[in-house]
Amino acid sequence: MITSTGNTKMRRIVNLERKAKLRYSEGVFIVEGLKMFLEAPKGLIEEVYVSEGFMAKNSPELFKNICYEMVSDEVFQKISDTQTPQGILCVMKMPSYSMKTLLEKKHKLFLLLEDLQDPGNLGTIFRSGEGAGVDGVIMTKNTVDIFNPKVIRSTMGSIYRVPFIITNDILKAMADLQANGVTVYAAHLKESMDYDLQDYTKPTAFLIGNEAAGLKQETADRADCYIKIPMKGQVESLNAAVASSVLLFEAAKQNK
Repeated sequence: MITSTGNTKMRRIVNLERKAKLRYSEGVFIVEGLKMFLEAPKGLIEEVYVSEGFMAKNSPELFKNICYEMVSDEVFQKISDTQTPQGILCVMKMPSYSMKTLLEKKHKLFLLLEDLQDPGNLGTIFRSGEGAGVDGVIMTKNTVDIFNPKVIRSTMGSIYRVPFIITNDILKAMADLQANGVTVYAAHLKESMDYDLQDYTKPTAFLIGNEAAGLKQETADRADCYIKIPMKGQVESLNAAVASSVLLFEAAKQNK
């Protein structure tokens, strides 16, 4: 059992939680909680750490054919990224997807995200995306890191099931989609058409911009159509996660 926070493995866990550069150099990320462990693709699990308290309440049968190490409750509290740890943490291999794989999808419903910064927004977008049947999420490299522990928690497991790509060139990604018959709709307030008057039964991508600044004009200019969600009262717009959810579920409704 590991009883020291100075243990090499424990120091690595903390650094992986804090440092995106280290996560990407090793090609791994951290997940916490029983649900995230149970839903994890077994082929992606590299290491599992459990606390004394967790093992006192759960059967070793949970770990059939999976190796794990026990950690003292005090040490687990230190390595956990949550205030109330559940007592189980995994080191996972990063999944890998390609544009080619995404474009092989039969229906084609995508999200394009430009420079989103809020971890909760990104995680919620992945959950909504899974619920609405999105085929892939394409995000800029300046979007908050998908493997940030806060984002991972917010996905509630959708990180395992929603394909995604991080692109250095969103304009090229848009062009690739359009070349394959995908219509790109930019969520935009200016000269926009109501979102629910469009036809999303054909291959569709929704383009969502930064929470504060919105879409860069150069990016918005490459879209096929501007759309907006009509607002009542004095509200001008919804946050990125809510807007994405509304658009995705409208597409899901049309394709029911």
